[in-house]
Amino acid sequence: MSNPSLGTGTPLVALALSGRTALVTGGASGIGRACVTRLAAAGAHVHVLDRDPAAAQEAARACGGTAHVVDLTDMDALERVLERRGLAPDVVVNNAGFQVVAPIHEFDPEDFRRIMAVMVEAPFRILRRALPHMYANNWGRVVNISSVHGVRASPFKSAYVAAKHALEGLSKVTALEGAPHGVTSNCVDPAYVRTPLMEHQIADQAALHGIAPDDVVRDVMLERTAIKRLIEPAEVAEFVAYLCTDAASFISGASLPMDGAWTAR
Repeated sequence: MSNPSLGTGTPLVALALSGRTALVTGGASGIGRACVTRLAAAGAHVHVLDRDPAAAQEAARACGGTAHVVDLTDMDALERVLERRGLAPDVVVNNAGFQVVAPIHEFDPEDFRRIMAVMVEAPFRILRRALPHMYANNWGRVVNISSVHGVRASPFKSAYVAAKHALEGLSKVTALEGAPHGVTSNCVDPAYVRTPLMEHQIADQAALHGIAPDDVVRDVMLERTAIKRLIEPAEVAEFVAYLCTDAASFISGASLPMDGAWTAR
């Protein structure tokens, strides 16, 4: 027998996170800020982790959440934040990241280390602290904001590509270990999103390729996508929020593209 709710426009499972606690890294701007807003709208109390004090406080104040100022390259500082009483998230969104564009033979090893710290080690440390709470409640959602560069590569982005590939692996292991405990873990893999990070990339790519900034978006960033526009942060946040629903309880260990058919080629 068919399900009468299918095709009627009535959602099978509402996006409701009342009583849940979420943690979002890099939550003060871009994709992170959009995720903070969307998860709070679904009823979650959101912990906003960001290195910018004013922006973190403003983001938390706007959604009734809690701000935590931390530089994710400083593991001791991160551990102190994670040890705070009451910081036991049911939902973790590992979003923080940054980009440096340079050929491998000119890439600063310190920049490489910092990118790996923010985008691989920090998510690992957060999950190490968060999973016991999720396991105890037999429910948890981990969403890692990866990238099309988590499954593909581009020149001059060695650290970013390496970090996103590592995050994809961490996410899959989390999915396998979390499955018996009601915990799912997935990567969302966007192409280029309209964020402050992307704005910095435009300038870097323009200098690297010797072209005008406007040409970078058209000829470099959108060259591989079939849908010729940038992704809006709210679109990513809506996908993240769906992955936190009970309707998505069988989606785990996946790398989910939002890439305008980039990886379809």
